[in-house]
Amino acid sequence: MEKVHLVIKNMVCDRCIKVVGDEMEKLGLNVLNIQLGEVVVEGDHIPLEGIKNVLEKNGFELLEDKKASLINKIKSLVIEVIYSGKLETMQLRFSEYLSDYLKTDYQYLSTLFSAVEGITIEHYIILQKIEHAKELIKYNELTLSEIAYRLGYSSVQHLSNQFRKITGFTASQFKEVASNIRKPIDKLT
Repeated sequence: MEKVHLVIKNMVCDRCIKVVGDEMEKLGLNVLNIQLGEVVVEGDHIPLEGIKNVLEKNGFELLEDKKASLINKIKSLVIEVIYSGKLETMQLRFSEYLSDYLKTDYQYLSTLFSAVEGITIEHYIILQKIEHAKELIKYNELTLSEIAYRLGYSSVQHLSNQFRKITGFTASQFKEVASNIRKPIDKLT
């Protein structure tokens, strides 16, 4: 049996994992491991063109370039940390976390990410935090203070300042117009 590790762009949530897993099984492949941005499959024959086509039909992209793969891993890690609630208990700075997890010098990661994406990793992190803050504000289940803590901000004021800078709205203004302002998290570059 042939075994292949695939790196997939735009896998950003549990639903994405389910879709990719289901599609791999429809192609007759055995899914050995699947997580955000990655899947390991095995089968008698791995139809890479078929995989590419199925992924594209579902809004994903098979990454074959090592640099593109590394950028996708950075994005997946940022999304996973922010949306899983790990920021509340995270002991490392994001730069240290990414460097340790990817076993790559942060300066290299930062330079590569900026060159390809046109924004810094730090700005990408802020965009993801603000997008998650929008979601949490819209749900109206947490106070702004609780949201700030959950997203790793040092204070409500820090969150409020970044929120206004990115969205152009205060949190209360956003609540009033929230229905049409959310963006898909894989489109935040």
